[in-house]
Amino acid sequence: MHAAMYYGNHKLEIEDVPEPTPGEGQVKVRVSRNGICGTDLHEYYDGPIFIPPDQPHPLTGKAMPLIIGHEFSGVVTEVGTGAINVAEGDRVAIEPIYRCGHCRPCKAGQYNLCTTIGFHGLMSDGGMAEYTVVPVDQIHALPDDIPLEMGALVEPMSVAYHAAVLGEVTDQSRALIYGAGPIGIGLWFALRGMGLTEIDVVEPSPIRRHSIEALGACTLDPTTVDVAELIADRTNGDGVDAAFDAAGVAPAIESALNCIGERRPLISVAIYEKPLTTPLINLVLRERRIQGTICYTGDDYRAVIALMAKGHYDTTGWVDTIPMSQVVEQGFEELRAGRKMKLLVDPTS
Repeated sequence: MHAAMYYGNHKLEIEDVPEPTPGEGQVKVRVSRNGICGTDLHEYYDGPIFIPPDQPHPLTGKAMPLIIGHEFSGVVTEVGTGAINVAEGDRVAIEPIYRCGHCRPCKAGQYNLCTTIGFHGLMSDGGMAEYTVVPVDQIHALPDDIPLEMGALVEPMSVAYHAAVLGEVTDQSRALIYGAGPIGIGLWFALRGMGLTEIDVVEPSPIRRHSIEALGACTLDPTTVDVAELIADRTNGDGVDAAFDAAGVAPAIESALNCIGERRPLISVAIYEKPLTTPLINLVLRERRIQGTICYTGDDYRAVIALMAKGHYDTTGWVDTIPMSQVVEQGFEELRAGRKMKLLVDPTS
């Protein structure tokens, strides 16, 4: 089978490798689509970062080189012994977390915070291949009315949904989203699914503003408007109930902290390439807080799949598919240059 094998910084090769065979408690999946994540870009251009370069990961026993890809969907083609509640032919999305099951977060059901967490496609051979093998606890069934291509978006949309839940919003809340990339779009869909109608998306890029506006979102251009002043005017100085940073830049943090109300959260969904030096006076004087978020749990997957089954998510204008043979040229390079929003890889081409 064909697979995208990662060998290190700027080293990704499309190779012929043997098809995997499921072991105890595992299933084999024929991959339909695998999304390119920002993490994949970081690994290619700056890595290895999360991918173990030499010492095998304690939960997977795998180190570089390995097949990348952790945002994917497909069809079950083989079921290993001991894998229950799944059958050949099942259409599935994959929740790619490996967890130990023994640490305090795992015992509390917060396995996204597992102290030895691993990810399919980062600490094991992943989904940017024609076939992959996963533990059965990573499987989520897709209803028939969700296209397999859409199923590849369950993972990133669950990242956004998990963050939206941490915002502690209600259908009467007002929210701000910084960044209109895929996670920012996912946040907008998640908050809309929770009943919010007062949502503004702060984005300086005209291309990204246009993409999310086409979906029905209201946007603010921070290069032409003082966002904090505008929000203060709209809310009579009360501020928004929650802000979400999916931009990952210091100006977004500084602006958001000036926009949220007292004792309200700024949820950080981003990875920051540079250390933040934002003054905390706005947190202290108004008892505001910055809340981190990472990944998702099965609850988030189920919520996103339920919304998808209702036709809640629209991929028009921001999701494209490319052949795996062109994953670097049409994929990584286009995304890094900002010419594309979200790309799904077809492993059969």
